[in-house]
Amino acid sequence: MTLCGAALGPFLDSYHSLYGVLTYDTPLVFPLGSYLTCVTTYWVPPLFGVAAFLIGWLYIGLDVVLGDSGQMQPSVSKVLIGISYFTFQYWLSGILFAHGVDRASILVLMSALAAGGFLALDGTLSGFITSAATAIGGPLIEVGLISTLPGSWAYHYNDAGETGFFPLWIVPVYFLGGPANGNLARSFWNALGKDDSAVSESSTMGVVVGDAELLPSIRTGIQCSVCQGTRAVPCPNCDDGTYKTYGQQVVCKGCRGKGRVICRSCFSEYGDDPNDIQGIRRLMDQMPD
Repeated sequence: MTLCGAALGPFLDSYHSLYGVLTYDTPLVFPLGSYLTCVTTYWVPPLFGVAAFLIGWLYIGLDVVLGDSGQMQPSVSKVLIGISYFTFQYWLSGILFAHGVDRASILVLMSALAAGGFLALDGTLSGFITSAATAIGGPLIEVGLISTLPGSWAYHYNDAGETGFFPLWIVPVYFLGGPANGNLARSFWNALGKDDSAVSESSTMGVVVGDAELLPSIRTGIQCSVCQGTRAVPCPNCDDGTYKTYGQQVVCKGCRGKGRVICRSCFSEYGDDPNDIQGIRRLMDQMPD
């Protein structure tokens, strides 16, 4: 998250620099091809990197605490749309300012984009809390930076706006940064979790098989004293699909919350390869839910 924030941040920041929203006393200018130029400053990449790190962890932590763990599976398209939509809002705010649109109109439009984007891309309580904290904390940090940064590090908004530091329309821009960062963090968290899930599946045949009473229809006459011919046994890693960690109830990734996995004792009896995880998944897809 830190690297993503540090990489994307200067380009977002450049929209406001190029279109005159803000000015750095010591700008860092570098061309992007023949027609584009990025204008930022030296401390922007680490600042955006830290912000992305904090927003991401707030999302993940609040998802667990508030029980929004079911939302931690955003599609790749949703993640990319969220980042693109946030980038569009950032760009549009700069364009509107450069064309002399009044503060109130920009505020209304940015607020509408932020609200619509949040509802379409997130809509969770954990996301709302994090986005609201970003919309409050981000501008307050800017107040501190504008007030305290020395000479060559300093910057200022060319329109100090209603606050004396920046125009209020910057607040909904910060708000929409929540879903853009949050879904990316959820995607990373989910991807990292799949490694643990794969280990669990390899050692316990931890692929969801549904309720045991639905499995006798696939029996082949093979007897097993462990699963009684159902091919399903209780997941050894959890208690009926969940387990406690750090005081929180977490859905088991080995059995995906079902509480049962494929019986390892009789697996080879059916002629299936116990090391072929993809084959096991295909087998499970053919079984009744």
